[in-house]
Amino acid sequence: MIESFFKGVLYDIFELLNGIMVCFSTNLSWEVALSTFWFLFIIEFPRYYLLDIITALRHVFLHKSLRRRDIVARNLLYTEMPLVSILAPGKNEGRHIYKLVESLREQTYQNFEIIIVDDGSDDATPIICNDLQRAGYITKFFRLNLGGGKACAANFAASHASGKYIIHLDADSSLDRDAIEKILIPFYFDRNIKGVGGCIKVRNAHESLCSTLQALEYLKTIMVGRMGSNMLGIYHIISGAFGAFETEAIREVGCWDIGPGLDGDITQKLRKAGYKVWFANDAVCMTNVPTSWMKLFKQRKRWSKSLVRFRIRKHKDILWSDRNFSFLNMLSNMENILYDFAFNYVWFFYIIMLFFMNVDRLWEIIVIGYLIRMAFAIIAFGVILIITERPREEAKLFPYVFITTFYTGYFLRITRLIAHTSELFFYSSYKDAWNPKKTSAVARAEGL
Repeated sequence: MIESFFKGVLYDIFELLNGIMVCFSTNLSWEVALSTFWFLFIIEFPRYYLLDIITALRHVFLHKSLRRRDIVARNLLYTEMPLVSILAPGKNEGRHIYKLVESLREQTYQNFEIIIVDDGSDDATPIICNDLQRAGYITKFFRLNLGGGKACAANFAASHASGKYIIHLDADSSLDRDAIEKILIPFYFDRNIKGVGGCIKVRNAHESLCSTLQALEYLKTIMVGRMGSNMLGIYHIISGAFGAFETEAIREVGCWDIGPGLDGDITQKLRKAGYKVWFANDAVCMTNVPTSWMKLFKQRKRWSKSLVRFRIRKHKDILWSDRNFSFLNMLSNMENILYDFAFNYVWFFYIIMLFFMNVDRLWEIIVIGYLIRMAFAIIAFGVILIITERPREEAKLFPYVFITTFYTGYFLRITRLIAHTSELFFYSSYKDAWNPKKTSAVARAEGL
């Protein structure tokens, strides 16, 4: 029954695409459409839409066997009951700390310590944290008066961790009640799994159009996208907002290095050391995202620069090194570089050529291209509703599917192009105010 349903959906999709071409063009055959929109069909569809469909099929057909695996691993977790160190390093996060601690007190798994490191805040963070520590809500609180940046604070917290596992959280995060339990379970699938990423969703989705479109993006690229990359064995980024690590392994690889994108960097370091990483799609963390376009632009520039700095420069040896060489590690890095870096430049020249080669029917091309993208976006949203644990809530985002192409297809692509170019030629991440100048200077001197 399910198989016939999916076959029917795919048939309807192709009928819809065919109807679009018939309605809006008198001379656009499938052959012409493929040659005109080749970037959409050949590059984007297989990676971002076909893989989503396969991920959803796997989720549906293997649900019972995956559930049995989870139950066995959960029993092992509760048999051992390891101590977990929850780290929340940050600066000027005082207003978020109490909410974070409250969400931790409601967790189904309770054998943990909470370590807060204040990285030179100038708000009321020290007062709030000292009060919470005295009340027994926080296990350990440290203040770094000079402020060394996120990596420095995280490493300081890790050095004081007593648990078998470390969970790194952003201070403005809040968790589903079973999130700690569910992010720990994959460690009991395979003893070689040393890092597990949680599923990040947007808490302030309805504050602005900007945050709403990010909520859709997170569902597609994090919840579904990382399930797909995890399925293929090429999962490559444990989010800093909610990630778990075996303490011994993370210390072995030197913990976090300085710079934007330190979450992707630590994931690469674990993979290069011969360890496995995992994505726990049901371990849900809610976080706030930027509500203005300028703040989002700055955030995404910083994130995008890290791809050049870490994957293309620092970890380029993963593509050919014979030390702990792994085909999946190479494929993981190559996929990220191709789709998020190289194909961005290909897209830029593709758009220019599409414009100059179709001046006489430009509006026709724009309308048909938009409608094809919408057909793909509807597919992706259907996959989201199949996989998500809260379909009713996330179904409310459906009206925004019709404008998401402008956000993901243009705003994010152009932002990445600007970031990649500035980092590639000018090493601009070392000048980013997100890190203190002194730590950025040290990082550049050491080639980090």
